[in-house]
Amino acid sequence: MRPGPALIAVDVVAWGLVHASTGYLVHRLPARAFDRDGWLWRERAVERGGRLYVRVFRVRRWKRRLPEAGDLFRGGFDKSRLRSRDPGYLRDYVRETRRAELGHLLAAAGALLFFLWNPCPLGLVMVLYGVVANAPCVISQRFNRLRLRRLL
Repeated sequence: MRPGPALIAVDVVAWGLVHASTGYLVHRLPARAFDRDGWLWRERAVERGGRLYVRVFRVRRWKRRLPEAGDLFRGGFDKSRLRSRDPGYLRDYVRETRRAELGHLLAAAGALLFFLWNPCPLGLVMVLYGVVANAPCVISQRFNRLRLRRLL
């Protein structure tokens, strides 16, 4: 069974809402919620100080092409490039990588909502989209955070 144009339109609009709402939600959370490496943001042994992202995912080749949404929200933090080596700025940058990572993880998890109105095979496609669309951003944030923490 092929999805009709109406279902495709609903899915496209729903993804827009998922991405916008998760971005807005994490932007509204207080900065102190992202000040420390909790369980979610802690470095894992498999990351090997960021080497996993360089060797396996080749993050340096493509991370500059990712969109930067930090400036979409008033008071957002632009993570498109390192603007200073000041320790205060670097701590802010690390904090904002945690915020961005959470936003992308929540957006990917939002794919589960699509099972509410899509047939199971299409729901699985939506999960695949959620992972493919958000994984590069999560990888980039984790890679940047590991590098920045070394600078600190």
